[in-house]
Amino acid sequence: MTRSSAGQSRWTDEMLDELANSVSGVKDSVSELRESVSELRELVSELRESVSELRESVSDIKDSVEGVRLTAQALLQIAAQQQRENEARRAEIAEMRQRQEESDKRFEVLLSEVRHLIRQLKPENQS
Repeated sequence: MTRSSAGQSRWTDEMLDELANSVSGVKDSVSELRESVSELRELVSELRESVSELRESVSDIKDSVEGVRLTAQALLQIAAQQQRENEARRAEIAEMRQRQEESDKRFEVLLSEVRHLIRQLKPENQS
């Protein structure tokens, strides 16, 4: 701006051109900023979608983990029950073996007595 003799400011063509260029630059910057804001909004929207999908996945995983936990717990209970049953069977088998050994011993004693009686009867029959 230049000052006239009366003290009033006057715009020169060059100054007006610079102002127009500045305004045009500001308009371009505002336009670019609007585009950036629009792109940012789209990215935020996509991010929200991704977060929502992630939450669903996490929820599904939690459900799966709970299912695995329940299955593992059931399997542990089954294994413990089978272990108890196996121990009971082992005890039964040991008891049966013990009884069989005792029975075999009694049989051997009886067999020995029968043999002894047979030997005693043979000499009497032979005479």
